[in-house]
Amino acid sequence: MRSLLGVRSIAGQVFAVQAIVVVMLIAVATLALVLQARNDSEQEAINRSTAVAQAFAGSPGTAEAMTSRHPTTVLQPRAEQVRKRAGLDFVVAANPKGVRYTHPLPQQIGHQLVADYKPALRGKVVTETVQGPLGKEVQATVPIRNAHGTVVGVICAGMTAQDVSGRVTRQLPLVLGAAGGALALATAGTALVGRRLRRQTHGLGPAQMTRMYEHHDAVLHSVREGVLIVDGEGNLVLVNDEARRLLDLPPDAEGRHVRELGLEPRTAELLSSGRVATDEVHLAGDRLLAVNQRSTQWNGGAPGSVATLRDTTELRALSGQAEVAEKRLRLLYDSGAKIGTTLDVSRTTEELTRFAVPWFADFATVDLVEPVLRGDEPSGDAMCRTATFGIRDDHPLWRVGKRTTYVRGAPQALGFGAGRPVLDADIRDFAGWQEQDPEQAVRIVEYGIHSMITIPLRARDVTLGIATFWRSEKSEPFDQEDVALTEELVARAAVAIDNARRYTREHSMAVTLQRSLLPQGLPEQDALEVAHRYLPAQAGVGGDWFDVIPLPGARVALVVGDVVGHGLHAAATMGRLRTAVHNFSALDLPPDEILTHLDELVTRFDQDQVAADTDAAPISGATCLYAIYDPVTGRCTMARAGHPGPALMYPDGTVTFPEVPLAPPLGLGGEPVETTELLLPEGSRLALYTDGLVEDRDRDRDTGLRLLRSTLAGHPGRGPEEICQAVFDAMASSHPRDDIALLVARTHLLDPDSVAEWDVPSDPAAVAGIRSEAARRLAGWGLEESGFTTELILSELITNAIRYGSGPIHVRLVRDRSLICEVADGSSTSPHLRRAASTDEGGRGLFLVAQFAQRWGTRYTPTGKIIWAEQPLGAATPGPEPTEEDLLAQWGDLDDVSM
Repeated sequence: MRSLLGVRSIAGQVFAVQAIVVVMLIAVATLALVLQARNDSEQEAINRSTAVAQAFAGSPGTAEAMTSRHPTTVLQPRAEQVRKRAGLDFVVAANPKGVRYTHPLPQQIGHQLVADYKPALRGKVVTETVQGPLGKEVQATVPIRNAHGTVVGVICAGMTAQDVSGRVTRQLPLVLGAAGGALALATAGTALVGRRLRRQTHGLGPAQMTRMYEHHDAVLHSVREGVLIVDGEGNLVLVNDEARRLLDLPPDAEGRHVRELGLEPRTAELLSSGRVATDEVHLAGDRLLAVNQRSTQWNGGAPGSVATLRDTTELRALSGQAEVAEKRLRLLYDSGAKIGTTLDVSRTTEELTRFAVPWFADFATVDLVEPVLRGDEPSGDAMCRTATFGIRDDHPLWRVGKRTTYVRGAPQALGFGAGRPVLDADIRDFAGWQEQDPEQAVRIVEYGIHSMITIPLRARDVTLGIATFWRSEKSEPFDQEDVALTEELVARAAVAIDNARRYTREHSMAVTLQRSLLPQGLPEQDALEVAHRYLPAQAGVGGDWFDVIPLPGARVALVVGDVVGHGLHAAATMGRLRTAVHNFSALDLPPDEILTHLDELVTRFDQDQVAADTDAAPISGATCLYAIYDPVTGRCTMARAGHPGPALMYPDGTVTFPEVPLAPPLGLGGEPVETTELLLPEGSRLALYTDGLVEDRDRDRDTGLRLLRSTLAGHPGRGPEEICQAVFDAMASSHPRDDIALLVARTHLLDPDSVAEWDVPSDPAAVAGIRSEAARRLAGWGLEESGFTTELILSELITNAIRYGSGPIHVRLVRDRSLICEVADGSSTSPHLRRAASTDEGGRGLFLVAQFAQRWGTRYTPTGKIIWAEQPLGAATPGPEPTEEDLLAQWGDLDDVSM
């Protein structure tokens, strides 16, 4: 290295360093090529072994030979022939237990195969590297299937690692030759670079260039004019003493970006831009500097610029006007970043008043036409004070919320009607502005306010309101230059206010639509005590939704879902999905089938959108969790498609997150939906939510779940309403980026005395006994008036189950808000209602059930079906009085339709 640094010129040193780097790079590249060649050879060996093994396994006679009496006699010669033709080291056939039938080394026949062959028995192809009889081997194992598709053995084919490495060795001369050529080419390029560097440095050595820099530095320090050199990236490369003094630069200024040096924005912009400037006047503290700037790239120089500074004391007379102009320009520039930061109308008006005070006014007020605050188009001249701000709080100006209509002579009315600014330089003259409120006008003047500008807030040729600016402590009144500046400022603010108004209108429409599509009230039922919360996103409502759906048999369905996207389309899509869930629930399907139907429905929705060539966002990716709770057994069955799982709070206050199998989101399909069943004790609380609750800008899902667990745990006495409020207080942001839906339900179990069950033999004679048992149970419940109708319904349903169904047959009576009769059997065929002709001997049974029950239906179970019928409590029959034919029908003499 010493000899390397001992080279006389800088170009020579660079040449030597580059040569060393090139050699190292080529050595690394050569090593990489060798490793790549080795990897390619090994992959080629695996591919060839796989192809040969699959061809041999599928060749005619292989499967038959595997099951013959002497498989080795048949397969050994064939395997060796294939091995030699394919250029492999071994082709081995083995039975399903891994015992070899063939091998290049005959003594290995009958021994256990050295391979992971069990996946191959399941129909998979296995590639691996093992230590076998021939040494380290690269091999592929494939299944042998007979004509029926059954795996009867495996074929293992491959090569030794030594053979694979030999292929790489044969490629080394070519690789080394290429490396030598690259070295020669790189050396030539390095020589050319060194030659050019020598030409640019004129062959100077380090000592000569050091002396040149010292002379240059001395010259810079002796010049009484500021000099700065900035590179192409805007970093300060060199600054002399005079420039440090004029700009008041810190000691470590060199090497930093010019925007980080605390310079005036205009000066920093000039220095970082590198543009040509001639005697531009810039403010630096109490100095006015004349700045000249030129590029350093002439005659092949490095990119950048050199600037010179002169203190122009002769321009001090103009400094006051320049300062005012600079301040106004800065005012307009800063307003763009501080006004309109949100899409809230009131917040934007507050930002306007807070920005104006105390820059150029002591007080500022904004009055908007009332429809603008609701997001509507401005109409009428009634206004509302939306923002008031000043240097003091004891001012006599109207406060926020004041509603008024300005009289014709008021400056606000003149400006609003004509759409132009109105200047009242000295309001102490009372030249008409006091007509709005003479008493308040006197208080304003006595307070010390003396000058006023009124500017209409106009955007897109519509006047939204009025902005008024006042001066009190500033002695100079407003002038026409202030009017021009204020008008431009208010025009920018008006555009932001109008954008916020339009957003408010669309957001209100979307919120109204979504809230109209969400449940307006919870249905009455006794199985669950339910509370809910919904919070729309800040950026616009989305598709989060929830529902509580009563089901037959006193059961209740809880549903929570989320549609991708935000806005009206997401809200409308949510309504379509919620309607579909209601329709599917009416069929009394289990959760997994309902989610499967929803998945197919979402797929059709997306296909319709594609066919219609609309630009609406696809629905695919919507999520849903569907749960059914049975208060008779306390069991809750649930399934989910892409949705977060529920939180379960036990009566003792412990919290768990039950494992519910996760299916893909709706519209993606491809995988079956699975259900899980939980046994919930009395008083358990179930929390269903959307991902907006646990995920936010400042926390991920895991953090959110931990926070949810800590919020729910340890409070066994809290009800659903209290839980909802506690969760929202702890987790819901005031400006969420996504919708939040929360549904909390506390479970209740029916009194065992309210349920009666009987097993029924498959004998029509047993109907009378069940009817009598049911009558006694109804009498015990105090429901004697419903006895006749109930006996009639039970007779028909049990008779149908005996004649057309299959065992076992089970009857259940449930007393809830209604009286529920259920007859279960082992058949999955559903009965159908029809009207029997006068000449038919049967077919009236189910018709009678439909006449005398409030509603009836069929529910399928894993072991069959349940026919159910509901009657209102305390009523004998919801339909007509039974006739003689009805009395005969209760004895089961009439046939129903086939089941």
